[in-house]
Amino acid sequence: MLPAPEALMAVFDYGSVAELFPTRGEAELFPAKKRRHKRAPVGYGRFARAADAIRFAIEELPADLLPEACLEVDEARFDGDGIRRLYESDDYPLARRPSAW
Repeated sequence: MLPAPEALMAVFDYGSVAELFPTRGEAELFPAKKRRHKRAPVGYGRFARAADAIRFAIEELPADLLPEACLEVDEARFDGDGIRRLYESDDYPLARRPSAW
């Protein structure tokens, strides 16, 4: 059984390496252990910090793509709602763009 989203967010490290996929299905098709030696899927993005991936997903990604997006950090996956909760968290370390709401 997976931990509750709130439990994952309570220990979330915004400084960890993150991968952003256009869909959860693509994240599952390209597991982290196999991804190192294969071409990345279209729409895939790797970020040095999870905070940057979250900012990109919320502020730069077209809004209609966010519901299907999947963020993977330390083998934990977050859907569009999870990405939004991480962005809205008091622990989010970057300045938020006012127009992103």
